[in-house]
Amino acid sequence: QEKRVQVSPPLTRGPSAFIPENEVMQANGLDERTNLLVEEYSTSGRLDNITQVMSIHTQYLESFLRSQFYMLRMDGPLPLPYRHYIAIMAAARHQCSYLINMHVDEFLKTGGIAEWLNGLEYIPQRLKNLNEINKLLAHRPWLITKEHIQKLVKTGENNWSLPELVHAVVLLAHYHALASFVFGSGINPERDPDTPNGVRLIAVNNFCVCDLANDNNIENASLTSSNFGIADSLSELEALMERMKRLQEDKEDEEASQEEMATRFEKEKKESLLVISGGICAFPVLFSFDDEIVSTDVSRYIEDPGFGYKDFARRGEDHLPTFRAQDYTWENHGFSLVNRLYSDIGHLLDEKFRMVYNLTYNTMATHEDVDTTTLRRALFNYVHCMYGIRYDDYDYGEVNQLLERSLKVYIKTVTCYPERTTKRMYDSYWRQFKHSEKVHVNLLLMEARMQAELLYALRAITRHLT
Repeated sequence: QEKRVQVSPPLTRGPSAFIPENEVMQANGLDERTNLLVEEYSTSGRLDNITQVMSIHTQYLESFLRSQFYMLRMDGPLPLPYRHYIAIMAAARHQCSYLINMHVDEFLKTGGIAEWLNGLEYIPQRLKNLNEINKLLAHRPWLITKEHIQKLVKTGENNWSLPELVHAVVLLAHYHALASFVFGSGINPERDPDTPNGVRLIAVNNFCVCDLANDNNIENASLTSSNFGIADSLSELEALMERMKRLQEDKEDEEASQEEMATRFEKEKKESLLVISGGICAFPVLFSFDDEIVSTDVSRYIEDPGFGYKDFARRGEDHLPTFRAQDYTWENHGFSLVNRLYSDIGHLLDEKFRMVYNLTYNTMATHEDVDTTTLRRALFNYVHCMYGIRYDDYDYGEVNQLLERSLKVYIKTVTCYPERTTKRMYDSYWRQFKHSEKVHVNLLLMEARMQAELLYALRAITRHLT
């Protein structure tokens, strides 16, 4: 088992450390449709923990499984073992042992060379050349330029063709974003029939996965419902509903000017600096993340482990130009480029983005017949705002009205530093909402993040082509 990453037993049974097992089972009843989907599209051939949690939203699960199956199994520019190795490289940027383990198995099953699993120094140079773009896409995609693309596709024995590179970029963005979902949903390690207690074990950083799920049990007491009181969280829900209603009414009354909209974006972007992962202000931190120790099992797949997310809008530095979504959109630019170079993937990704963005049951916690459009849009656009992407026609004042502090801490952590997500952060926001609604939030964050990475990479490829 030496090629696998080691894990500590999860403290909860079931697919998630954050969601009670019976809620996952009840929510989807793991109906026949889910099982058929898994038989048809699952790469592992079974119902893994990610699929079980996602199947709370079966409609979305279908588009997710179809696109993932296509990029891993169907005709495409890259050989099958390369696809799984790229997934490992992407997951390693966030120390996501769950995904690494899964793709180590798949890599070997598809005929991958076992020696490559000893680390990056054992892989072909052309795969090694992806390290830079993997690192930038995962943590600071706005730094990707056409020069990075030119370096990869330049002539020579280790060059990438553009279709191969697009396939690789789609895989990298998919697995960075999926790591966000894994940590954000507290996905437990898979039970392994080959090990005595059925669980694969892992040490990440200097604490184990179970600590991430439970915050070492030290502070959990301070966040139990007795502290907040049901009344508090109910009034929090009512207040959110009231704000949504007011925003709808204000929109009908007056339109903000373009200057005012731009100012609100800049304000929100700067405020996102103050939302520190691990929760300065919102939560006291128990451990420092400045000197994270990456376990050797994971570090073998990473170059430059100290490189991480830095706020797009950092003070005192040259301002990076905001990515104006109108200048390069997924719908008008990214979609057609990706579809041209790697046929059909554009359609599958587009369906998945639309599905999650429009998914609604018109409910909020205990309320029925609620239009949640403004809330879904605020979640999606806040992720893009942290990545420096601005929509001219969106009023960023809505983000501040709809997303309270603890939710912003959670969003920033899950999106930018997913490996730091804790159960405490998950429990701290929207305390009256159902777990299925929080899973929907994680799906929105995952797809918003994937789209942001793709926009930066595809814009750089477009600039290289022109």
